[in-house]
Amino acid sequence: MKYNNFVLSKIMDTKVKYLQSINFTRLTLNEKIEFKRRGRPTPNLNIQQSGTSRSKVYSRQFNVYVYEKCDWLCGCDESNALFCYPCLLYGGDSTWTEIGVTDLNHLQQRIRKHEQCAQHMNNMIDLTLLGKVNIAAQIDTANKLSVAEYNERVRKNRDVLSKITDCVKFFGKFQLLRRHDETTSSKNPEIFRGLLDFACEMDSSLKAHLNDVSTAAVFKGTSTTIQNELLESMFNTCQERIREEVNNAKYLAVMCEENTDIDGKLQLVIVLRYEVQGKPVERFWGFFNPVDQTAEASASVLLNELRTLIGNSPEKLIAQTYDGAPALSGVNRGAQARIKEMYNNAHFIHCYAHQLNHILEQATSQNKSVRIFFNSLSGIPAFFSRSPQRMAALENVASHIIPNPSATHWNFKSRTVNAVHEMKAAIYEYCNTLEASNSRDIGCAAARIKITLNDPEFEFWLEFFSKVMPHIDVLFSQFQSRNIDAVKANVSLNVFNSTIQKIRDESDAVKEVASGPKRNCSGDKSAAAKEVCDVIMKQCKERFSFVNHLAASRLLLVSNFPKYARIFPSNELEQAVKAYPMLEQKKLRTELRVLYTREYFCNSESLVDLLEIINESCLQSTLSETVKLIKIMITTPMITDEVERCFSTLKRIQTFLRNTAVDDRLSALAMISIENKMITEIKDFNEKVANHFATSKCRHIEFIFK
Repeated sequence: MKYNNFVLSKIMDTKVKYLQSINFTRLTLNEKIEFKRRGRPTPNLNIQQSGTSRSKVYSRQFNVYVYEKCDWLCGCDESNALFCYPCLLYGGDSTWTEIGVTDLNHLQQRIRKHEQCAQHMNNMIDLTLLGKVNIAAQIDTANKLSVAEYNERVRKNRDVLSKITDCVKFFGKFQLLRRHDETTSSKNPEIFRGLLDFACEMDSSLKAHLNDVSTAAVFKGTSTTIQNELLESMFNTCQERIREEVNNAKYLAVMCEENTDIDGKLQLVIVLRYEVQGKPVERFWGFFNPVDQTAEASASVLLNELRTLIGNSPEKLIAQTYDGAPALSGVNRGAQARIKEMYNNAHFIHCYAHQLNHILEQATSQNKSVRIFFNSLSGIPAFFSRSPQRMAALENVASHIIPNPSATHWNFKSRTVNAVHEMKAAIYEYCNTLEASNSRDIGCAAARIKITLNDPEFEFWLEFFSKVMPHIDVLFSQFQSRNIDAVKANVSLNVFNSTIQKIRDESDAVKEVASGPKRNCSGDKSAAAKEVCDVIMKQCKERFSFVNHLAASRLLLVSNFPKYARIFPSNELEQAVKAYPMLEQKKLRTELRVLYTREYFCNSESLVDLLEIINESCLQSTLSETVKLIKIMITTPMITDEVERCFSTLKRIQTFLRNTAVDDRLSALAMISIENKMITEIKDFNEKVANHFATSKCRHIEFIFK
């Protein structure tokens, strides 16, 4: 736009005094439109009046709410008076354009009178229609036909774009975008072009578009550039949906993990967790590349993204978790400390599944014979995995294979223990066969495995851990569930500890079974087994029990409601309020006392069920603080499993793309794949993608309706 020098110097000034000094009708059309876009001045005026009515003294003062009631009203903070904005621009009653209204006692009567004025109505119409197509032109028949023809072309173009978008969604969902020869005559076209060709066989309009030489010269929709721009538009549409959900959510938790791609470049993934309609959801937000591998760089990326999401609501962020990454989760200089400085309520939550790994590692590393057992155990699958023939033969004999144990994930060691315990006899017999092998090395290795399987100490620990490991599997799978919350985690831990205590009490029986009537197990393995159980239970208590969010979750353990009705959990309440200061302690205490005495709420099996009961009963306002606490608990992430799923998707995408995609394209493909369910729930998704695609840059084909 071009403005004259006088207007250009004052274009930002929309105060009443300036509007009174200019002749608005002499400005150019662009300058008038700019004034309309700037809008009316609505300052908070310092107008106060007092008087006497029916022997009572009253006092009135100006309330900015009057601007919302009258969309034409504006104010001047210099003269401390109210004016009519359309009449200031186009001319009108001097009371509303020159003097101003300050009488609050009769303000409503003056407003009604002015709204009935014909000149005011004309000024309102002129301002409303300013910048719009001339009414006469709209009525004109020829113009109507032209608009109709244009809109019909737009409809056809958007229909084609929608079908191309569906193809992009399809290959994005299954990570099928690959680079081959894209020429029409190619016998090895890329999957995207192959899918389009298949779609053309079933859709004549799409086929006509792709075969139309004149249209194809302007927009064909099959190029790599168009694919990338559509991916960008789809990614933008998904992020807008997530922003909308985050704005509507009461609380937010952020989950992060870092990894390196094939080129050694650091990748940071961000996943958001919040509550939607009473249920927790986890949304992939994107992949990012910090400038280096320091906690400061990662924190900078996180803070930048959080500002775009909850810039004006820092109290909304209540949890952060980093999957145990040292650079991110350091207490003093890690990313969690930097985030905590900006967001006071963002408590650091360690991944529960990783906590379980640490507990078992601690429990099994303190006893020499246990360490020897797991070292010996790992040699069995290692021996068989080195030969596909041995693996196949063992599978034929035992109908199973032996999984390799993992150095970090104890659920994989659990699978090895369970498999060897179940297949012990079959492994022993097969090793007998291998012992007579022509290969001396194979025969010696098979003999060593036989000695290991027949060792009393190995037998004892195999029997013992075959009883412990299934319960570890159950707990691990519960912690890896997407629906895990603090209350469920607390219940699972209590059940796990009770089971370990029972196994501890029965450890003498394990010794008898493992040793047999004619075998002697050296040393007191029963005492060692009890020690392992004790360490597991002690570590569980230390790592899980003294966490504020777990203490808060105990307030909502339905099984404890009868007990809490007699003895209120004051200590847990204090810890909850200390961790989450947004909770009003006095009201929450009263609500919980009522909740504990009502059998109606005891039928819920989880926090989501309890929240659903409260919502269905329309008790949200009555139990407002309880609802806050429930939403905090279901928003708090118990695991970072979703983050690991994101990196799994990243690896698949990079395999298909052979590491040629730029970061934005990777994020877009991952978003389509990971959040495909959310995409199906977005109403008019293709239309929103088309709107963003059409407005993101200048297009040579019509996509916007008139």
